[in-house]
Amino acid sequence: MKKDTKVIRAGHSKKRNAGVVNTPVYHASTVVFDTIAQLKDVGPRALKGEKALFYGRLGTPTHWTLEEAITDLAGGADTILTPSGVAACALTILGCVKAGDHVLVSDSAYEPTRKLCDGLLKDFGVETGYYDPCIGGGIAALMRENTRLVFCESPGSHTFEVQDIPAIAKVAHARGAKVAIDNTWASPVFCRPLDLGADISIEAGTKYICGHSDAVIGAVTATAEALPDLRRAVLALGYAVGPDDVYLTTRGLRTLSVRLARHQENAMKVALWLKDRPEVKRVLYPALPDDPGHALWKRDFQGASGLMGVLLHRTSPAAAAALIEGMEFFALGFSWGGFESLIAPSAPKTIRTAVPWTEAEPGLRLHIGLEDPADLIADLEKGFARLTAALV
Repeated sequence: MKKDTKVIRAGHSKKRNAGVVNTPVYHASTVVFDTIAQLKDVGPRALKGEKALFYGRLGTPTHWTLEEAITDLAGGADTILTPSGVAACALTILGCVKAGDHVLVSDSAYEPTRKLCDGLLKDFGVETGYYDPCIGGGIAALMRENTRLVFCESPGSHTFEVQDIPAIAKVAHARGAKVAIDNTWASPVFCRPLDLGADISIEAGTKYICGHSDAVIGAVTATAEALPDLRRAVLALGYAVGPDDVYLTTRGLRTLSVRLARHQENAMKVALWLKDRPEVKRVLYPALPDDPGHALWKRDFQGASGLMGVLLHRTSPAAAAALIEGMEFFALGFSWGGFESLIAPSAPKTIRTAVPWTEAEPGLRLHIGLEDPADLIADLEKGFARLTAALV
């Protein structure tokens, strides 16, 4: 099947769903059996990840539909659902390391991932090193004998560097380490990290896959070789995802292709307009031909989503607040990937350690939603007028 067809059809089972187009919502904890023999047969299979109904925490047909759909789109062996995107990152790392190990993490990584590594992971005796997101094959110089995982985020969700995943994976695998990628910006529609050499692809399904800002969920898709350690970790951690959030995410998934196409179209119009603004130093958006990561983006991605950064020539907290707090169509709020446009100040300087961030802060992070781009541009134009007035 072609990609757009997979988005509609993947995970659907006419037999399992008794012909119902949308898999019903199974609210289940206890599952009962007729015989001890039946219970003993189903249990081990479910614990190994087989789609067998044994206990609610291990999944129901509601969960299996989404797992199978994401697996099909991402090109992995199977997918494990988690209660959030942060939980997906945590599961991946905890499933790959033990006390005494070393992890390499992109300096552009999502801040909660860094907090996990610098806090809980450090307490458990795992050391983390941070690397330049543009390092590519040069990561060989940072690999140690005990490096077990290279954790990438491409592009970074604040600074938008695109990483050379094939080059990183070649080095990591030669040294016996796994490669995981937070792929939330692109989703499996616009990028398939496992095809680029990664072992694990992570999605904050809260964002584009759900797409409607009404569910919190994560997903980890892995190769057959990487799955056993992740399954061991998820069983030990006791992760469980509520069926209502799974249903909402599956429902959102079915329109993922058409939504992303519109996000991309709108984002490019806004990005090109922003490039010509006198207030703007640079737009951080890999789909732009003059973006430093454009060549890698063009090689490895099939599209660009609606999230971008904006660097300003002149800024201040008060001026950025004047711009942001007066917006009509851009809402101020966390997350992104929903149908609505969002705006927030961006200040990555304090969390960067491998490569200092020297740009003026705060900059802006924009999520370009599904509104008419002319309205979004007009809203930003008024915002820049407020910014300029506040800087006088």
